[in-house]
Amino acid sequence: MNSLDHLTYLVEEIHTTVVATVDDDELPVTAAIDMMDADEKGLYFLTAKGKGFYDRLKRRGYLALTGMKGEDTLHCAAVSIRGRVEELGSDLLPRLFEKNPYMNEIYPTPQSRQALTVFRLYEGSGEWFDLSQKPIRRASFTFGGADGKQEGYFVTNACTGCRACEKVCPQSCIDFAGGRAVIRQENCLHCGNCMTACPAGAVVREGQP
Repeated sequence: MNSLDHLTYLVEEIHTTVVATVDDDELPVTAAIDMMDADEKGLYFLTAKGKGFYDRLKRRGYLALTGMKGEDTLHCAAVSIRGRVEELGSDLLPRLFEKNPYMNEIYPTPQSRQALTVFRLYEGSGEWFDLSQKPIRRASFTFGGADGKQEGYFVTNACTGCRACEKVCPQSCIDFAGGRAVIRQENCLHCGNCMTACPAGAVVREGQP
């Protein structure tokens, strides 16, 4: 799957996401927001200009979100994204209403839609995480002009091949075919056990706070 595939999956298969913004007291605020369209430039959603959510988007210019699909934890896929947001105004409202006809029930008249404005989430990075597969599958991606960067745990040349990390990996995703450990990033949980267990200090964490 490429970046647009992940965004399209979020829009068409998940649709309703939990988004996080920050208020004036630097405290997180969450809301349930539908992602209504996607293209190579980013994700599109709308809100009413009278909402506190709109004010936080305008003041902060940044958004993080997560959406999940599945019956339970072991049978779900999740997409998490964060990036910049920009207000696009009302020009795209007809497109979003056409793609999401249920919105006509909420805002039935042209007059009532005057409150609405469209935002685009762009310059974003995301992660797809699928617990329904064995071993788990994950993938990182960027879109809308964002720079990609490595995230996760990686093994340096200091590895001695002792296999201490192998014993504590919950997904058995560390290979030793070349003598030194190599972590299969697409199966890694990012739990950090390998870094804690490594006696040589050969495991490093990159791109994570």
